[in-house]
Parts: sequence; structure tokens; C-alpha cells
Amino acid sequence: MNPKIKKILSKKNKSKIICLTSYTKNFSEILDKYTDIILVGDSLGSVLYSFDTTKNVNLKMMIEHSKSVRKGIKKSLMVVDMPYNTYRNKSEALKNAKKIIKDSKADAVKLEGGKKIINIIKHLRKNKINVMGHLGILPQSQKGKFRYKGKTSLERKRLLADAMLLQKNGVFSIVLECIETSLSKKITKELKIPTIGIGSSVNCDGQVLVTDDLIGLNLTSIKFVKSFYNIRKHIELAIKKFSSDVKNKKYPSSKFSY
Repeated sequence: MNPKIKKILSKKNKSKIICLTSYTKNFSEILDKYTDIILVGDSLGSVLYSFDTTKNVNLKMMIEHSKSVRKGIKKSLMVVDMPYNTYRNKSEALKNAKKIIKDSKADAVKLEGGKKIINIIKHLRKNKINVMGHLGILPQSQKGKFRYKGKTSLERKRLLADAMLLQKNGVFSIVLECIETSLSKKITKELKIPTIGIGSSVNCDGQVLVTDDLIGLNLTSIKFVKSFYNIRKHIELAIKKFSSDVKNKKYPSSKFSY
């Protein structure tokens, strides 16, 4: 077993797992000091490319950003989202997962879904690919307005069953996105593997956020996002100062000239 995954598993019921997204080396260098998992998320579609949906993200994008992220990681587990339409069947999934791992040197891939994709996950695990699961809101297949999951008893039963099925078939952890508080608590308690919450309460074994959201670089009104810092303000101040210094011929001074 990958020693980094072994370490993640050992944190279950002991200490919270920290997971954040990165799409570049510069960000991953900073995150790596504080995170257990760095996720190269297909959220890069909206964050970097202003796509309305993650469905527009392709394999080439994910791999190129992952290669950059890898250069900044020394200790964290690196997980890469498999983008939309790259795991429609077992052979396609294995081919693309192998390409992601070979090209980016990622530790694992993440797939969205439960029972519907269980045979694909089985096939990946059989071929020694480490897999992180993802249940609740599934951005790659979501239609219409996003709403939290676990409102009805049927939905609750299905989500718990999916979580148990994913665990049985070898995923090392599961992202729970926007799952009702008491259900995320129940799933976390029932599972032997860690849960990573996003909009799914403090009851999960760890938490993940899009880094650009938490530092206030990406402006969003999503309920579960807390902005921990307003980096936009400081970027603007630096650019304003640069602009002023150039106009007033203060930059570049002789110190910054050859």
C-alpha cells in the first residue's frame, strides 16, 4: 500500500484530514506544508477557465495542471479528478487513469458516483490504481439547480449503500459533497475508511475546499464556502502600486536595471 494512503487511513477517528485543491506548482508548494491531500480538481474548469460546468474539462487540461502541481509537492497525497467522459467503461477508465498517473505521477484518481460505476472502480483497483470516491452532489452528472442530498429516506438509504459499496470495492476515502448533516455523520460512523466533507458538516473525517474560494480569489456565494482571507484586495494594492510607480518613473530604478 502507498505509505501516504496508509497515513490517511490511520487518521480515521484520530485527527482531521486536510484537503485542498491546487492547479499549479506555486499553490501546491504552499499547500503542501499544511495539507494531507492535494486534489487537482476538475473545479479548475470554473476557477481558471470560467466554464459553466466541469463537463467542459478534458483529460489534457487535467494532466497539464497535474504535472505542474506535482512539482510543488513533497509530502501530501496527490489525487487527480478523472474528468467527464473519461471513465464511461472499464477499458477507457483504465487507459485514462494510467495516463494520468504515468504523466503526472499522481498517487490516486477520483471518480464521481456509486453503484453505477462500481464495476469501473473494481477494474481500476484490480489493476492497482488507487481510487478516491465521491458521493452526494456529483457536478459531472448534476442536472438543474444544485441541492443538498439526503432529504428523503430513499436517497439516504441509497447514499449509505453506495458508500458501503465503494468501501467494499477498495476506495481509500470518499468525498461527501453537500450531504445532510445527520446522514454524513452516519456514513462517517459506519465506514472504516475516511470521509472528506465539502458542505457536509463537521462530522466528516476531513474537509476539502477549493483553495481559490477560501482565500477570496474566486468570488462565490456557495453556502458551504467560507472566505478565510481577501487575497484579491492585496493583489489589487500591489498592482495599483506598480501602476503608480511606473507612471511616476519610480520603477524600474537603477536597482532594478542592468
